[in-house]
Amino acid sequence: MLHIIIKPNLYQDSVSLMLMSNKLSGIEGVNQVSVMMGTPANIDIMKNTGMYTPELDKAAPSDLCIAIDAENGEIVSTVLEEVEQFLKNQATASASNKVEKVRTWDRAVKAMPDANLAVISIPGKYAAEEAMSALENGLHVFMFSDNVAIEDEKRIKDFAKEKGLIVMGPDCGTAVISGVPIAFSNVVNKGNIGVVGASGTGIQEVITLIDKMGAGISHALGTGGRDLSEEIEATTMLDGIRALANNADTEVVVVISKPPAPKVRGQVVALLANIGKPVVAIFMGEKPESNLPTIKFAHTLEEAAIMAVELAKGSKLEVAPEAALPADLGLAAGQTKIRGLYTGGTLAYEAATIMKESLHADKDNKHDEGYLLQYDGHEVIDLGDDMYTQGRPHPMIDGTTRFQFIEKAAKQSDVAVILFDLVLGYGSHEDMATPLSKVVKRAIAEAANEGRRLYFVGSICGTKNDPQGYDTQLKLMQEAGAIITDSNFSAVRTALHIIGHEVQVGSRELPVQEVDLPSVTVAAPSEELKQLLDSKPRVINIGLSSFADNLETEGSRVVQFDWRPVAGGNEKLRKILSILNKM
Repeated sequence: MLHIIIKPNLYQDSVSLMLMSNKLSGIEGVNQVSVMMGTPANIDIMKNTGMYTPELDKAAPSDLCIAIDAENGEIVSTVLEEVEQFLKNQATASASNKVEKVRTWDRAVKAMPDANLAVISIPGKYAAEEAMSALENGLHVFMFSDNVAIEDEKRIKDFAKEKGLIVMGPDCGTAVISGVPIAFSNVVNKGNIGVVGASGTGIQEVITLIDKMGAGISHALGTGGRDLSEEIEATTMLDGIRALANNADTEVVVVISKPPAPKVRGQVVALLANIGKPVVAIFMGEKPESNLPTIKFAHTLEEAAIMAVELAKGSKLEVAPEAALPADLGLAAGQTKIRGLYTGGTLAYEAATIMKESLHADKDNKHDEGYLLQYDGHEVIDLGDDMYTQGRPHPMIDGTTRFQFIEKAAKQSDVAVILFDLVLGYGSHEDMATPLSKVVKRAIAEAANEGRRLYFVGSICGTKNDPQGYDTQLKLMQEAGAIITDSNFSAVRTALHIIGHEVQVGSRELPVQEVDLPSVTVAAPSEELKQLLDSKPRVINIGLSSFADNLETEGSRVVQFDWRPVAGGNEKLRKILSILNKM
């Protein structure tokens, strides 16, 4: 039976509510619990998941809506007690937190007059407005929020450029500024390699590999996934490159992107060729055949990291050989397929690309939504895709969705390898290896009972200084029976080797080709952008309070903007107030 409880005017952030929903759904006697704010989009999610009654239509966007599918009324009371306890804990944690909290922009700026960065992680429909307010107050913007219209992204970035400011995002997952990890990011050594990337886990993979190889990062700037589109024309990417070109701490520049628009790619390469510093560029999906005099092109994220470290150190690295596998892999007849179950979208994209090349799949391989590869029984799935995160936490935060996919794949008799990633760092689950290792161990045992040898092959994207404890996470996964390699590329190679496909690692010494590129004057970045990179960022955090906690832990000064939807989320009234404020 479905029970609906609406608590008026009680705003909570979406990630906290998703995690609470998952926890409550695990109570015995509960079929499912959904706790969301009463926005129209959330009500639609409840409709699509069978957690709706017409009573929810009365809810305002600022109301807390609790839908409980439970066997009896006593269970409902238990769930509500847990909800109340959660809210009390949130209030207690908030009261004990040292980060100053404000409710308006005026108070935020007054609390930190020298703030230079706004970190925004609120629902996308409101994010553009808050970004404009941040820019009007002279702050650079890191926009974690997604579902922002591309027209708004263009408007925000054009306005930022006029003011000498940079906008990282929307849908920007990762940055590191002067050693401070922002949002979903890792704790990496300081060094002389600067990174600009249009992908979150792509940046994370490269900077953590650089860290493991004994080098370090000056800065890593995210751009958002659409920045290199024809509409946005690499506004953030180009400004980021100029900033690193003029940054005294940066001696090598790395650029990471999924395939950009051809015209935009040309603009980026032309600028990189003229910055006067050695460059490594990876446009994922491309298999480079030559380099330019000052630009080395990489094929994989691991290769990009190796090249960058070699340039930074001025010497060749000795890359450790792959771990040896037993001669007899013990696979049953018919076990020939790989299932890639990824939480990192760029890592999934890299896996799919390498597998297509090795399996000789059509480069334009058609696949269902949420999949990056479906070919001859092989699959690679990006579990962070929107279709898997509607009303659910991202799989880096909560492993439930991936655990379900693992259990399903492990039962399929043709599956030989389950390929996966484990992403550490701020923003991610505090100890993902504990529940994941249990699922892996159980799947291996169940396959063995059916006469099959099931391999789990993965890599850990993280460093020794990440809050989860790299060595602990590694040990848990290895004890569960998983093969953990040094990089995502190495994991994919190992998975393909198990099913009889070898991936050859080509020479990194490609021929240098002289190409007539337009001569580009590398204009100095604005004084505001130079200053952003000169010291630890001073942040006004708008949205997820956990981001503020992490920033403070890493030595940044932070003010928490305790954001609530304007006008209680009433869209018509919000627009009227917005117009009045501009008059």
